[in-house]
Amino acid sequence: MSDTPTRDACVVVALDEAHHVAILSADFPAHGGEYVFLPSGRREADEHAASCARRELKEEAGVTASSFTHLGSYAMTLNSTARIDLLLARGLTRGPQELTDGEKDFKLEWWPLDAALAGAEQGRFLLSAGPLALLLAARLVSETRAPAVDSTTSASR
Repeated sequence: MSDTPTRDACVVVALDEAHHVAILSADFPAHGGEYVFLPSGRREADEHAASCARRELKEEAGVTASSFTHLGSYAMTLNSTARIDLLLARGLTRGPQELTDGEKDFKLEWWPLDAALAGAEQGRFLLSAGPLALLLAARLVSETRAPAVDSTTSASR
């Protein structure tokens, strides 16, 4: 069996109104301990990225979202055509996790976005797609929260 990914996947930044992010953690003995990660998973046959994100978010975090913003699509490895889609979920409603047997040890916490970004900088994430999704989501959020610039004032300077 090959380690080369063959199915596309998704990673979800679930960001609530207080700018807290759904962060999962679990022990990964083969990698030396506990790591954090974002809700994510492989796409089912003929499943679109937003559908995958909706399903994984509900299962792993117990969250439904009213909107998804696509942050980008990236190759998983150089040796595969499989892609990983990064999405920002907003308009969240929290509920119970619906973990599968393989996910039963996943612990859910809600971290402030800045703390999640710091966790990425500290190497607390095992896989690289989570930190990339967080960085892209934070950039998008900061751009939408920035005050409007009066083009007539800035043009005359």
